[in-house]
Amino acid sequence: MVTAVTQSPHLRIVVVGGGGREHAIADTLVREGHSVTVTPGNPGIAQICGTSSLDATQLEADLFVIGPEAPLVDGLADRLRQQGKSVFGPGRDGAMLEGSKDFMKEIAASAKVPTANYRTFDNLELAISYLRGTDGPYVIKTDGLAAGKGVLVTSDLDEAILDVTQKLSGTSFGDAGRKVIIEECLVGNEISLMVVCDGKSALALPCACDHKRLSDGDLGPNTGGMGAYSPVAWFDEGMTQRAMDEIVHPTLAKLTSMGIDYRGLLYAGLIITQEGPKLIEFNVRFGDPEAQVILPQLEGQLGLLLLSAAKGDLDSAIVPNKKNGVVVVMAAPGYPESPKVNGEIIGLGEAAKLDGVRIFHSGTKLTDQGAIVVGGGRVIGVCGFDEDLRGAISKAYRAVDRISFDGAQFRRDIAAREE
Repeated sequence: MVTAVTQSPHLRIVVVGGGGREHAIADTLVREGHSVTVTPGNPGIAQICGTSSLDATQLEADLFVIGPEAPLVDGLADRLRQQGKSVFGPGRDGAMLEGSKDFMKEIAASAKVPTANYRTFDNLELAISYLRGTDGPYVIKTDGLAAGKGVLVTSDLDEAILDVTQKLSGTSFGDAGRKVIIEECLVGNEISLMVVCDGKSALALPCACDHKRLSDGDLGPNTGGMGAYSPVAWFDEGMTQRAMDEIVHPTLAKLTSMGIDYRGLLYAGLIITQEGPKLIEFNVRFGDPEAQVILPQLEGQLGLLLLSAAKGDLDSAIVPNKKNGVVVVMAAPGYPESPKVNGEIIGLGEAAKLDGVRIFHSGTKLTDQGAIVVGGGRVIGVCGFDEDLRGAISKAYRAVDRISFDGAQFRRDIAAREE
């Protein structure tokens, strides 16, 4: 029998980060009645809870939730646990699943997880020779962290060679790109499966579909994500269980055999091929923008869920609400290559008043005059929630049309593939 996580007791919670993912985490926890502080936060987060410029290790709370990948790879969870804190987020060893794609591929191979065939290179001549000896499309990834923008998929050999050259030289992504993975191009529908882990067991959250390309029709460069929707009707419980059995559980078993106590969120980016689900990548934190439509489905359950995982005693199921969620990301002009910042954002308050709408700040900043302006590449996530998907799409775009800033980029086809 599936039982819901009961309403969390009042908790003091510190959330680390300052993007749309952290805004969604904080918003959901605040609505549950918890006392939330976000470090460093952003102007949108500051409207709903406290923010702090202090390092998380200088703060006190019942639970620490680490949002972004960089502090996880840097070992923040380890430092907090050394202070005796309850932390939702893997230690440095587990975070290497995202910190190094080569490490992730080695774990997948050892655990017999289905994934794309690949080769790893740190030598330019060998990488170019390999490209010339294979047929496209070519999939080229930085080994290290690249904020979701370190992947090129192309059928053009010259473009692939240029990309490898720029990455291995450090021109594209600095030291993060001085090792690259070149892998086969898999064909199928992609899905984001996020799993809460307590070091021993794992619990799947509602899945989501992300739109990575900048422009309508899945055209343009890869980005950190231009929108998402959840739940996904065609990825049913049977497919979820298969992905857990073939991909998630073997990976966690391998980590355990290596002495890695993985407590936190494991994000499995999957592609559903003719042979079944295959792993594209692991991330070690909530996906963004997927978190913006998944976490509101868990309202009333999230605080206790994350605390139980942090304490190593995850023993409850979840019952998401019945709402469909759609998030449209509004990005800065010039994103993803060279976003232009400082343009004033108009209409946020009006949009936020609409029924079934939530606005999450990803890259904003506050001027001395009190105006909210563009502060990064992905600026805001505009979310619509409704009983059916079409209604959620309509609510999201109704809100988008009330928000403006110079050169705003966004897609008009988020979730349209499901209609």
